[in-house]
Amino acid sequence: MSQVEAPRTSLRHKLYHGETTIDFVGRRNIWFVVSSVFVLAGLISLLTQGLNYGIDFKGGTSWEVPAPGVSVEEARDAVRPLGLGDATIQTIGGDRIRVASGNESPEQQARISQALAEVANVDTGQVSVNDVGPSWGKAVTNKARNALVVFFVLISIYISLRFEWKMAVAALSAVVHDIFVTVGVYSIFRFEVTPATVVAFLTILGYSLYDTIVVFDKVEENAKGLGASGRFTYSDTVNLSMNQVLMRSLNTSIVAIMPIVAILVIGAGVLGATTLNDFGLALLVGLLTGAYSSIFIASPMLAILKEREPRYASIRQRLTAKGGAGLLTPAAAAALAGGGGGGSSSPPRPRVGAKSATRTRPPVRDADGDADDDLLVPARPGPSGQAPPPRPKPVPRPGAPRPRKKGKKR
Repeated sequence: MSQVEAPRTSLRHKLYHGETTIDFVGRRNIWFVVSSVFVLAGLISLLTQGLNYGIDFKGGTSWEVPAPGVSVEEARDAVRPLGLGDATIQTIGGDRIRVASGNESPEQQARISQALAEVANVDTGQVSVNDVGPSWGKAVTNKARNALVVFFVLISIYISLRFEWKMAVAALSAVVHDIFVTVGVYSIFRFEVTPATVVAFLTILGYSLYDTIVVFDKVEENAKGLGASGRFTYSDTVNLSMNQVLMRSLNTSIVAIMPIVAILVIGAGVLGATTLNDFGLALLVGLLTGAYSSIFIASPMLAILKEREPRYASIRQRLTAKGGAGLLTPAAAAALAGGGGGGSSSPPRPRVGAKSATRTRPPVRDADGDADDDLLVPARPGPSGQAPPPRPKPVPRPGAPRPRKKGKKR
């Protein structure tokens, strides 16, 4: 018996059958402390060591040489005597080596090109040298900042018109949280910031906001339904909505993260396409942060703002005095709303006043053998385990003509 019932208590079974009662709002202090630790650590790292900008942002010189079979370590050993032991070296396309460093003099550039040509066993003319100025990186930074400002303004207007301004504040708080956490992770682990990182960074903001809007749409639906009855606080409504969309949010995040992991593992690790590292890494960090913020930051923040309204404050006081209504599972909410589904094993309750679509007894036959629907009456149930008593045949009225039997004429 225990082997059969054990899987029903697992989190997976509860998620798929609408039986979870996770108190997201009640544990908001835990989520806020965890986020505060990550944000604070990122801010300290930004103030002390800043970001590790790539050559496209800080300017410098890069060398590319066809070097099949040459590893990054061999290339680094070749340029280390020339002062490039800490240079950024990576493989491109599996058969090319790229070395990026600061601004070097023409004489130093020639010596580095010669060293790379020798280690790759090619002519010096096959080594390409590119000088990148910092002005291009500044232009990219300014455009990214302008795009971020426009993004915040447009999203604030949309959410305020689609939902309300308190939901806009909660959603943008989650987006700001994602920005600080992502930038902090890049600063702490010294990941290189490239134009591909900026593009991926702007992409993940849209994904994070999309997941948050899906959650808020469910919250608004429940607030107009069960929440309007006055039997649940707004925090209870938010918890119910989160439990209802939790499985969807997890599946969406997992499906979105799987191809990113494939880019990093297969594309960069197996195929050697290291140029995808910057884009894939930024997407991975942003997707994880966005999934976390939409569940643990945006929704509790919305509950805090809404609980201050007089209507929801009075509901909370009244329910607290009565002992509270408790958390509601998605399955119980579906049954309470009249759906009767949502993973519940109990049959749906019959609706009051609904007409039965099936007959409880065969139709009564009149004298000519045809069914006479005018004589039908509701069948009275007999004793338990017995069929209902047969109905007596109708007796014709005195003086009424007897019905003629149908048959062949003679």
